[in-house]
Amino acid sequence: MGRLFGTDGVRGLANVDLTAELALDLAVAAAHVLADTGQFAGHRPLAVVARDGRASGEFLAAAVSAGLASAGVDVADAGVLPTPAVSVLTAALGADLGVMLSASHNPMPDNGVKFFARGGVKLDDAIEDAVEARLREPWQRPTGRDVGRIAPLDDAADRYLAWLLATQRHSLVGLRVVVDCANGAASAIAPRLLTAAGAQVVAIHAEPDGWNINDGCGSTHLGPLAEAVLAHGADVGIAHDGDADRCLAVDATGAVVDGDQILAVLALAARDAGELAHNTVVTTVMSNLGLRLALDAAGITAVETGVGDRYVLEAMRAGGYSLGGEQSGHVILARYSETGDGLLTALSLLDRVAATGASLHALAGVVTRLPQVLVNVADVDRAGLAGSAAVTDAVARASADLGSHGRVLLRPSGTEPVVRVMVEAPTAEQARDVADGLASVVARALALP
Repeated sequence: MGRLFGTDGVRGLANVDLTAELALDLAVAAAHVLADTGQFAGHRPLAVVARDGRASGEFLAAAVSAGLASAGVDVADAGVLPTPAVSVLTAALGADLGVMLSASHNPMPDNGVKFFARGGVKLDDAIEDAVEARLREPWQRPTGRDVGRIAPLDDAADRYLAWLLATQRHSLVGLRVVVDCANGAASAIAPRLLTAAGAQVVAIHAEPDGWNINDGCGSTHLGPLAEAVLAHGADVGIAHDGDADRCLAVDATGAVVDGDQILAVLALAARDAGELAHNTVVTTVMSNLGLRLALDAAGITAVETGVGDRYVLEAMRAGGYSLGGEQSGHVILARYSETGDGLLTALSLLDRVAATGASLHALAGVVTRLPQVLVNVADVDRAGLAGSAAVTDAVARASADLGSHGRVLLRPSGTEPVVRVMVEAPTAEQARDVADGLASVVARALALP
C-alpha cells in the first residue's frame, strides 16, 4: 500500500477514495498525534476548518469537524474560504490545527484533506506519517464537558481580507483587472479584495454551485480569461484555482504570464526594495530554464527543490530565504506567509505594476521561456518509474540529443495517478516530439497488468 499523503495532503475521488469515514479517522488521528507532542497541554485545543465549495466538501467538512470534536478539539467552522485563509486564521487565532477540504485544481468529483499545524504551516512528512500510522487505532474517548464544540467563525472572510489589505503598498486605482475565480473558494473574496485595493474589477466564473468548480475555467483553463481581458480592455487578468492557493495571470495582449514569470517580477521587486533575503529565489525542478537565465542575468541566485510548495518552503526555511514558488502559480512570500497564497500573489503582482507604471507585458518580458511540453501518462505503475531500464535509457538518449539547449524531467505526480513527462527544447516542435516519444516509452514500460 502506498503512502496515503501526497505532496499536498490526502486527495482522491470523493466518497470512493476519500470517504466521510476516512476524513473522520484522519481528523481523530491528527488530534491524537498532536496531543502526544504536548501541543494541547494546558489549554483546550482549537482547530480551524474550511472548504472550497465542492458539493462533497459539505459532508467531508462535517466529518472532519465531527472527528475533531469527538477527540476533544473545539472547531471554528470558517465555511468556504481559500486554503491560505486557513493558514492565516490558524496563526491569527492561535489554533492548534487547521484543516482544509479541497482538491485544489482537480476536477469537481475529487476532494482532499490538507492539514496545517500551529502557526499555519503545513504538517511535515514525519507528522503525516504518524497520522497515517495511527488511523483507526483504539482510543479512550472523552465524554461530558471534555468533548469538543463546533461553532461558526462568522468573521473569517473579513479577518482574511483585512490581513491581505495590510500587505498592500500602492493603490490599484487606474487599473482594470479581470479575475477568474474558477467558481471556487475565491469567488466571493477575490473581487472584494481587488476592489478594496482600488482596482476596477470584472469577475468571471464567480458563481459556484458546488459542481462547476474548475470546470473549463481558472488557472488550468486560461483561454476564457484571455478572451475577457481583451473584451474588457483590461490591464491584467488574474486566474485562481479552486482553492485559490495559486495565481496565474494574463497581460493586456492576452498572453499568459505563468508562475515562473510572476516569480521573476516579484524577485526583482523584492531586490529593488532590499527585501530579497540572501539575494536568492527558491524554484523547483519544473521551472523553465528561462527563469533561471533571467535570475542569473539579474544577479539573483536560484535554489532548486522538488515539486510541491511544501518543499519550496522547506528550502526557504533552511536557507533563510524570503521568496520561492512554482511554475504552476504557487508563490510563497515569507515576509507575510509560509504557504502559497493566490490572492496575496495577485495583490503583490498588481502592486508592482502600480508602483512601476509599467505594463505586465513589459514586466513579465524579463523571462524568455524555452518551449516546454508536459505530458501526463495515466494508467501506469508510478512506483516502477525509477527502476525501469527502458525509461532510464530513453531519458538518457533524449537528454544527450538536447544537450545544453534543453532538458528532460520525468516524475510521478504526488497529487494525481499519472507520470509527468516534461521536456524543454529550442523549438516547440522538438519539445513535443521528444515528450511524446518518452511518453510512449513510459506507457509501454510501466503499463499496469
